[in-house]
Amino acid sequence: MAAMVRLVRTHPSGGLLVAQLAAVLGYPFLDHTTWGRAVIGVVNMLVVLAAVYAVRRTPAFSWMTVVVGVPAVIFTVLEANFPTHEGIVLTSALLHAPFYFYVSYAMVRYLYEDDQVSQDELFATGAAFTVVAWGFAYVFAAVQVLWPGSFMGAGGEDELVWFELLFLSFTNLTSVGLSDVLPVLDHARSVVMVQQVVGVLYIALVVARLVGLTAARARRTP
Repeated sequence: MAAMVRLVRTHPSGGLLVAQLAAVLGYPFLDHTTWGRAVIGVVNMLVVLAAVYAVRRTPAFSWMTVVVGVPAVIFTVLEANFPTHEGIVLTSALLHAPFYFYVSYAMVRYLYEDDQVSQDELFATGAAFTVVAWGFAYVFAAVQVLWPGSFMGAGGEDELVWFELLFLSFTNLTSVGLSDVLPVLDHARSVVMVQQVVGVLYIALVVARLVGLTAARARRTP
């Protein structure tokens, strides 16, 4: 825990990236218990808040924290206790999705703040990518509540748990095409297509930024 605190302080984006990946690896072990789902959800949210606070302390962030972030933490706990309650799941998704998208925006803005690329800014490129995947997973969760049967799993089930939706989000965002979870209704397919565009644009955005900085540094070097 102390090592994680030091990492967040010195490399907040790195701490966020590590926390996101740790949550992915830890979720299968903790998903079967109420306290496990609650802990992993709340801890992940707190690390996200700490990381963004460290890199972008703005009035907009304060507003998002109070209006969206705090209620999202509360509904994380509620959803862990009532994972099949449609009202709670939908409200949680509608709170988490915009919050995670704002965090990814803050990370990208952090990457573009100056003409130097620090080690933590490199971590931010990975952290922003994982956060976008989290955001779309919550969008998928909302779509599944609003339009039941929007997604189908490998076994033919049409009511997927959140981790399956996260898996779909990561495979779709990275364009690897390995997911055994498929969008089958039009609304789900529309959202999936939007995520595919976002994934391609994100890679192009980051590559263009790094190439531009490298060219600028070469021009300044005598």
